[in-house]
Amino acid sequence: MTAGAHFTFVASQSPIHYHGRKRDGSGEDSLRVVSFSHHGKPGVGVVTGANGVIALAKAAPDLPGDLRRILQIDPTLAKVRAAVAGKSADLALDDIAFDPVIREPHATWALALNYKLHIEETGLTTSQTYPQIFLRMPICQVGHKQPLWAPRKSIAEAYDYEGELAVIIGKPGRYIKRADAFAHVAGYSCYNEGSVREYQGHNRQFGLGKNFERSGSFGPWLMTPDEFGDPADHTLITRLNGIERQHAKISGLLHDVPRLIEYLSEGYTLQPGDVIVTGSPGALPLRPGEAPEKPVGKVIVAGQLHMRPGDVCEVEVDRLGVLSNPVIEDPTPLR
Repeated sequence: MTAGAHFTFVASQSPIHYHGRKRDGSGEDSLRVVSFSHHGKPGVGVVTGANGVIALAKAAPDLPGDLRRILQIDPTLAKVRAAVAGKSADLALDDIAFDPVIREPHATWALALNYKLHIEETGLTTSQTYPQIFLRMPICQVGHKQPLWAPRKSIAEAYDYEGELAVIIGKPGRYIKRADAFAHVAGYSCYNEGSVREYQGHNRQFGLGKNFERSGSFGPWLMTPDEFGDPADHTLITRLNGIERQHAKISGLLHDVPRLIEYLSEGYTLQPGDVIVTGSPGALPLRPGEAPEKPVGKVIVAGQLHMRPGDVCEVEVDRLGVLSNPVIEDPTPLR
């Protein structure tokens, strides 16, 4: 198929128990939980209205000031929902600095080659049975509106966006059946899984290329499953400087959210605040007059453009929100 096509992957698998109210994420009922800093102090809050934040430090002072720790005692966020009911905003979104939704996850699992179009455009192969997974470290991610660090040109030039849906675990579990997987999800967010291709290609593990400092972003907030609905009903869009570069139905995942939870839980007990970054779709074709990037390594994706200092990259999941980040050059002095 040509770049920009949309896939729908239909598997013959056991039925999934999904319980949710399909809302549009824009109303007062929508629970959007944000991790932030205000005057240098970290906090957690719930977004209310168009621009307000109810600080949990005031609404629920007995709860921890970190979302991962909250999920350890409130995996469905029912206590958070009850605490903010009827409360007014303490802060404005413009007053806070966004942190990654989970500041320091126990694990952030990311997926390679998990959309059919991306597999075809790269010419690579992957298992139809077992997800291809790798880990990202907390130091490699920033929050909404925080600058991404592009490597210095003397280090690497092929620094690429990868817009993805992130899944945040609430209820812990081992040997989770596919049919029960959604019961372990605390919520969803957007993720820009920024990748440095030169380092990704240095070896088959490609870990460092996926873990450059402040190379990826995670936000703007967590939206609970009852508000978000079925991930397969949503669309993922990535924009670079306002121009769409990725646009795909999340139903196009090769290994869907229940399968990823089922597979990972075979190996260890999934923990509250663990994050699963579900994979990036293919690139849209370049616009007339746009030149492709210089190839790096053996994998060539014609529509992929690099992120460079001065750019702004956005990842949007419809009815959830938009994760937006400016790009700057890594300011760390060379030695």
